Amino acid sequence: MRIAFISASRVPSRSANSIEVMKVCQAFIDLGYEARIWVPGPRPEIEWPELAEFYGIRDHFAIHWLWSIKKLRRYDFCFRAVMRARRWGADVYYIWPFQAAAFASRLGFPTLLEVHDRPQGHFGPWLFKQFLAGKGARRILPITDALRLWLERAYRVSLEPPFTIISPSGVDLERYENLPEPEVARERLGLCASFTVGYTGHLYPGRGLDLMLELARRYPSMNFLWAGGEPPAVERWRQRVANAGVHNLKLLGFVPNEDLPLVQSACEILLLPHERRVTASSGGDIAEFTSPMKLFEYMAAGRAIITSDLPVLQEVLNPSNAVFASTGNVDAWDKVLQNLVANPSRREALGAKARADVEQYTWRERARKSIVGLEAERG
Repeated sequence: MRIAFISASRVPSRSANSIEVMKVCQAFIDLGYEARIWVPGPRPEIEWPELAEFYGIRDHFAIHWLWSIKKLRRYDFCFRAVMRARRWGADVYYIWPFQAAAFASRLGFPTLLEVHDRPQGHFGPWLFKQFLAGKGARRILPITDALRLWLERAYRVSLEPPFTIISPSGVDLERYENLPEPEVARERLGLCASFTVGYTGHLYPGRGLDLMLELARRYPSMNFLWAGGEPPAVERWRQRVANAGVHNLKLLGFVPNEDLPLVQSACEILLLPHERRVTASSGGDIAEFTSPMKLFEYMAAGRAIITSDLPVLQEVLNPSNAVFASTGNVDAWDKVLQNLVANPSRREALGAKARADVEQYTWRERARKSIVGLEAERG
């Protein structure tokens, strides 16, 4: 079966959406499908080995970059991508932009729409309705059940299986096998040898950065490690950390996806301190519907997780595989951190349960669930 992937994300890009697109394509190839992807922009000056390391992927697959006129807001790109995929002979169209999903579905092409947020702007809701009304609409893939329920209420439609499959973010579990103990990982990375509390991800507003800085200030004997972020944000936070007189918080900056498992394994505890408003790369608030990749990576690393008690995070996490702390309450986080530092057996139990639970959230399993039943329809 030939699957055409159409995304509005730039490739290469450090955005979570761009990383996810490449992981999804890799997962379908792992399952034996033929895949091609269409993305906007000029073809970059980058060779495949660099791209593979950047995204932490293995197999080579065709990527087609298509120009787009800025004033047309990706409509031209989406239409051309759908037509190019048809010319290629795609059997299924796996799509992220609402524009492309509406085009493909209305043209009767078998279409899967992955949804990360509410349809936005003047035309977003109309485009979503066009996708649903088209003869090609085969499946909708919201990343959380909270998002599915919102869409049901807003558009007064029933979004039940098999038409709707909840598709949270995933993880490459094989890359997290045989990870070293924290002390060994820190030695390999040339990091401070002391007990380490880590965070990996972007440095956007709403990620709990001020809270983590305060925790680092309160625990000068522990090492705090941040990995990720765009250079300007990293530099701003390095300056803030220095101005605060905090010497035990190290910012690594961007880490290639290929290297993240070792960085995460260097920590005894991993933090997910999302606030009640979480800013995405687009600038929108995703706190109500987010499915952060770091959550699944943390679980795969087998380390103890302290997380905000946002309801959407509890679709995956529970008291047996993570510890919840009141969102934005630094004293509550302080208390939880103290308890975990003093209880290595509890840290070990939490990490082991998280590692076992994440096996259902691999990119490969996610891909399998999203396509199940559509091959029989073809036959």
